[in-house]
Amino acid sequence: MVRVSNALNRRGFLGLAGALGVAALSGCGGGSSASSQPKAGGRLRAVYAGGGAKEVLDPHVQSLFVDIARHKAMYEKLVELGPDLKPVPRLAEKWEHDGKALTWRFSLRDATFHDGSKLTAEDVLYSLARIADPAVPDRVAQSSLATLDLRRCKAVDPRTVELVLAAPNAEFPALLAGIGTQIVRDGFKDPTKPVGTGAFKFVSFEAGRSMVASRYDDYWDGTAKIEELHVLSADAEARANAVQGGQAEYANDMTATFARTAEAGKSVRIVAAKASTMQAFVMKVDQAPFDNPDVRLAFKLLADRQRLVDVVLAGRGTVGNDLFGKGFQYYPDQLPQRERDVDEAKALLKKAGLVNKEIEIFTADASAGFVEAATLFSEQVAEAGVRLKVTTGSPQTYAKDLLTKGAIGNHRSGAMPIPQYVTDRLLSKSPFNVTHWRKPAFDAAFAAAQVQTDETARAASYGELQRTLHDDGGILAWGLPDYLVAVSPKVQGVEAVPPNTVDFGRFDKVWLA
Repeated sequence: MVRVSNALNRRGFLGLAGALGVAALSGCGGGSSASSQPKAGGRLRAVYAGGGAKEVLDPHVQSLFVDIARHKAMYEKLVELGPDLKPVPRLAEKWEHDGKALTWRFSLRDATFHDGSKLTAEDVLYSLARIADPAVPDRVAQSSLATLDLRRCKAVDPRTVELVLAAPNAEFPALLAGIGTQIVRDGFKDPTKPVGTGAFKFVSFEAGRSMVASRYDDYWDGTAKIEELHVLSADAEARANAVQGGQAEYANDMTATFARTAEAGKSVRIVAAKASTMQAFVMKVDQAPFDNPDVRLAFKLLADRQRLVDVVLAGRGTVGNDLFGKGFQYYPDQLPQRERDVDEAKALLKKAGLVNKEIEIFTADASAGFVEAATLFSEQVAEAGVRLKVTTGSPQTYAKDLLTKGAIGNHRSGAMPIPQYVTDRLLSKSPFNVTHWRKPAFDAAFAAAQVQTDETARAASYGELQRTLHDDGGILAWGLPDYLVAVSPKVQGVEAVPPNTVDFGRFDKVWLA
């Protein structure tokens, strides 16, 4: 996710509170003591990294966590992801396919839009056509849903929709849980007037500052406890100050350093989704020296992963094993953990002629810990006689720059299904292929795996592909950071689950004690 830090400064939070016409002090209803019994009433203020004028209300155009949080409050998807990244029902109660994973039928639940109209199959078809509209290329789910053959999709009846693909894909339900796949009303035209089926109804919005929404009493999944939700924008320091000072009750994506300080002071409670993201170094496999598999393996053997976790993540995470998705569906748990072996690494680097040579590592302060990780890793690599020169780039453009700059750099990924990660980053035509892993045989094997309708067989095929990546790929996944959220002690019901999953940011399920 793109995170922009100029949306709100430390003094701006009081100004924002005033602009909303609310008190700048805490007082969201209820007493200050925690309670395990849900209570109704009050206002919750949730603060996310902001995007300024780039923030949007259109649920099909989103890339920022703050946008996703706002859309999740008001809209819903057919399918969401569970804590293990398996698809789970939401607006679709159930689904089935034709045995070939080519034609899918989704049964819709009895849900009502905020304007009182019932959810129907026509709403689903309209939403998917709106996402796929080639005249609006900024709709983020266009590529993931590109295999939908909309001309052959149809409404079987008001509560049943049939979706047909151009090619079989057993992972199709998970694609419907991706970013930007919310269901809107048939005929929806004006994103500035949101009408969804979610737990909260739209009240007001100001890009870069706030959205206000009120409880929707006819929500199908149970009426929210809180009466009003404010989703606010702020940089990291302002988020910390706000949740500690009582100007917010929930702060998203906090640093390990903040968590350690906050827990010591007992001013807020930290909710940690354990090992739910990934930090890695990425090596371009088509550029020297990492076009040599011996060099890639040597660098993997040089990483002191526990030291990186202890220092860069302040211990808030676990060591990685050079693959994405540990703990998620399809992850090959039987793979042995790669351990540090400096002697073996030295032998490989000597064979490659790299001893006493210098390699540049391209980094930037684009995500917490990137520069620190690159610096510490350079010290670890030096033990094998190789100099790793740390070069920093622009944090604003780093994600794009890394695609073409630097033979090795930093990488972070949030939670997503493993097949989606492969699709986005590890196929020959993947848009975010930072390791330049372009192997036609790998592409073909992945496509063959997606066609398999037997989950056990599909998992076995994915496991083989991941073993190839573990042994030969350009990802040095050194750590799995915890995803950290800070909440006021009075906030109850916040789940410790990975971001992008069904119960993450479920403000309809929290209450104020």
